[in-house]
Amino acid sequence: MSEFSALTGCKEIVITARNLCKGDFLASLKEIALRKPFSVLLREKDLPFDKYLALSREVFRICEAQGVPLIAHTHPVPGLRGLHVPMALAGAGLAQNYTLSVSVHSAQEATRAEAMGAAFVIAGHVFSTRSKQDMPPRGLEFLKEVCDAVRIPVFAVGGITDGNAMDCVRAGAAGVCRMSYWMESADV
Repeated sequence: MSEFSALTGCKEIVITARNLCKGDFLASLKEIALRKPFSVLLREKDLPFDKYLALSREVFRICEAQGVPLIAHTHPVPGLRGLHVPMALAGAGLAQNYTLSVSVHSAQEATRAEAMGAAFVIAGHVFSTRSKQDMPPRGLEFLKEVCDAVRIPVFAVGGITDGNAMDCVRAGAAGVCRMSYWMESADV
């Protein structure tokens, strides 16, 4: 993993996608956790809840060993405080029980998420990305609008690279999220 490094001066959330991982997924996560990202978001949307729960336990042990917070995606996981949901699943009740983050695609969604008690939002997709080839990127102006609309932290997602991450921070983002960068590394 020598050619990969955590971004300097930028908080980073690592989003998992074990199906993109070229090596052993859990071994890769151990290496990633050693780099102390802001948190790991266990996405794995294709897994049924029982398999997701089993995987979350293994990933939690890895993250806990390095002091890296683990955030569940969509499924509340017993013992985890962090929960990330799409806007369609967000509700005020979730923020009472979890440190809630919400995916947003507009400044209006960000303000609704903040009003529901979200601790932070993930806004995207900012730049072109293979996972959203059929949709144009929203760009840095979109990101700035979202950041200006809320008092809670905003993390940028979508096509984030070493070269454009600090552009997101300059637009007002607290940090960035990357999935492919970490999951597709040949030696991670």
